Amino acid sequence: QVRLVESGGGSVQAGGSLRLSCAASAYTYGTMTWFRQAPGQEREGVAGLATGNGNTYYADSVKGRFTISQDNAKNTVYLQMNSLKPEDTGMYYCAAFLTRGSTWYVWDNYKYRGQGTQVTVSS
Repeated sequence: QVRLVESGGGSVQAGGSLRLSCAASAYTYGTMTWFRQAPGQEREGVAGLATGNGNTYYADSVKGRFTISQDNAKNTVYLQMNSLKPEDTGMYYCAAFLTRGSTWYVWDNYKYRGQGTQVTVSS
């Protein structure tokens, strides 16, 4: 069992930046992904990273503003969020161990999932 702990959330004004961290209790091979869920909306995949080859994936809504990266020595994946918008508000979760061959942005396709960290962007 791998435990994922998110941190770095907070409240910022539009245009600001935050960096989220997802610390894993052990190395997780495969794809790790950040999801977010706004009140009343479905959880959506925001950014994914294949830890083996470094390939990255982004939702269209965050391309050019968010960057996902990893620190293998610390078993940690980061999400750098710049130029934040009010519509980026939500609970952000990380997930690890994507079922082979399945879609990266679907929450149910991951074996391990964190408890989330709140991001609030005010206008």
